[in-house]
Amino acid sequence: MNGDTWAIGDLQGCLDCLLRLLPQLPGEARLWMPGDLVNRGPRSLDSLRWAMAQGERLAVVLGNHDLHLLAVAAGIRRAHRTDTLGDILAAPDRDALIDWVRSRPLAHFEHGWLMVHAGVLPQWSVERTLELADEVHRMLAGPRWLDFLREMYGNEPAEWSDSLRGHDRLRVVVNALTRIRFCTPAGRMDFAAKEGLDHAPAGYLPWFEVPGRASAGTPIVFGHWAALGFMDRPDLLAIDTGCVWGRELTAARLSDRTVRRVQCS
Repeated sequence: MNGDTWAIGDLQGCLDCLLRLLPQLPGEARLWMPGDLVNRGPRSLDSLRWAMAQGERLAVVLGNHDLHLLAVAAGIRRAHRTDTLGDILAAPDRDALIDWVRSRPLAHFEHGWLMVHAGVLPQWSVERTLELADEVHRMLAGPRWLDFLREMYGNEPAEWSDSLRGHDRLRVVVNALTRIRFCTPAGRMDFAAKEGLDHAPAGYLPWFEVPGRASAGTPIVFGHWAALGFMDRPDLLAIDTGCVWGRELTAARLSDRTVRRVQCS
């Protein structure tokens, strides 16, 4: 039941903070994590191993840093200077870890809640979001996953069309679910602005404030937007409170929005 389900913000390898937060939650609680399990924090490898060990207790979706791990592991992208993925890439269980990551979904729906890493485009209903996320999931989990990763990066097309096919189609889905912050009412995404609500580019809105958004009415839990901080609205739960930046790691119970936090360093 969702009374026992707690959403926890972007971990990004900060496992020590999580291990201080978990004792504040019921021992039998189901855990939801909206992506970015790894990278930039000090314990990316241990974070992945912890997540794998949770089994059915943990529902997790992929974030942009998790996808970056896959691309670096495949030799498709170079590691960034600030990455903390080396321990994963050198681990003896590297292949099992990578296979576990690429088999995770990009959207999860349960108990009337939708979980994604970043957001959804305004013209997508919850049902459509799940369908499109599953297209990417099947590609990543399948035998052609390396071909997909080679074509995954890029900012174009920047908006959805039902006529999109092939890699362009999947790229828009990935960008919406793992990178979106601001978009136009027509759903054209901006990928440059990363600050708070008052830094929207001209003509753009936070994705969740677009009038007539097709997913409105279904509560959505997401991370990704650390500058946004914790936001609790009737159909919205923003849960990335900047743990990796020395702020807080936050958990919120889906049934009543009870909040637990720990300070991170």
